[in-house]
This record gives sequence, C-alpha cells and structure tokens, in this order.
Amino acid sequence: MKSPLIINQLSSHIFWDVDVNTLEIKKHAVFIVQRVIEYGLLKDWQLIKSSFGIEQLKKIIIQIPSLDPISTSFVSNLFQIEKSELTCYKNKQLNQNFWSY
Repeated sequence: MKSPLIINQLSSHIFWDVDVNTLEIKKHAVFIVQRVIEYGLLKDWQLIKSSFGIEQLKKIIIQIPSLDPISTSFVSNLFQIEKSELTCYKNKQLNQNFWSY
C-alpha cells in the first residue's frame, strides 16, 4: 500500500451495516473496495486509489465475488481488465437466472 487508508475517512454510508472498527485494511481489502465501487463517492475512489495504488487495486478488483452488471462494466473499462478475468463476471456466468421477471 502506498499511503495508509483510514476507513473513517471514507463516506459513512458505505459501511451502514458494518462496525467499521472491526475492519482491517489488508484482511478486508476486497470487501472495502467492493463497497467503494458500489456506493462510494469520488473522494472515496481517490482515497482507495492513493492507498492501494492502481496495480494493487486491479488485483483486488479481480477477486471481488459479486458486482452488479453496471459496476462490472465500469471497472472493466476503467482498469482495462477483460470481463472474463473478473471473478464477479465468472460467477454471474455460472449462475445464470433463466427466469428474470
């Protein structure tokens, strides 16, 4: 990590259902980045980018187990990662919902 990420600096609405005092940056990196992708503001993106760096952020994003289709496309284009490399995309392909109504 480049600079230390302080979870309390991130927007409070990102972790509405979690006690932020129990989160550890390295241990819960995938969870933290997933929440920033889904619910974060621009300042939250800037914080995680400066904390993890682009290359480490790419590695973390590849490991995220689930993202909505819009977020998947967004990170795929932003970080130039093929969708087929993303775990969330692979999981979505394996668990297709044939009854979408």
